[in-house]
Amino acid sequence: MAKRVIRCKWAEGVGLDYIRYHDEEWGVPVRDDRVQFEFLILEGAQAGLSWSTILAKREGYRKAFAGFDPVKVARFTKKRIEKLLQDPSIVRNRLKVESTVTNAKAFLAVQEEFGSFSDYIWAFVDGEPIRNRFRRDRDIPATSPESDALSKDLKKRGFRFVGSTIVYAHMQATGLVNDHVTGCFRYRACTAMG
Repeated sequence: MAKRVIRCKWAEGVGLDYIRYHDEEWGVPVRDDRVQFEFLILEGAQAGLSWSTILAKREGYRKAFAGFDPVKVARFTKKRIEKLLQDPSIVRNRLKVESTVTNAKAFLAVQEEFGSFSDYIWAFVDGEPIRNRFRRDRDIPATSPESDALSKDLKKRGFRFVGSTIVYAHMQATGLVNDHVTGCFRYRACTAMG
């Protein structure tokens, strides 16, 4: 009899894409700027929606937003935005689509100032993942002092859709915070990563 794999409760019973995301990506430290930009776009798009909706549209986002290339996205015109608002493969919310272009420009400014977006964002956790030890999903907070500080700084730099809850979700997704519960099979693996 095969041993049952124990995961964070939020990843169970939602579908294979969700499980794959949990098992392979969530909580893995990301120091690649393009991946950081991808999650910045996706987390902003998720505001008010379920993450499963965004995962289902991830390929659409990849195509619509130039493979998550911030240089290309920063050059999107009003005409391109109008075309995107007709694309059913993404969330067609004007504020969210426009914020992606705004955020691409702010992202490039951060890269210019700090050398990379990753250097900038990882400084909010002193360069190392925060390794929490929550036993139950319900113990995991929606925000943290670090996400509050990062959110405030991102807003000051002109980013949009970067409230503390969205930023905390971004930090979890990109491994700045390890919020796998201690019983989850991914907890130890992500804890060992830096």
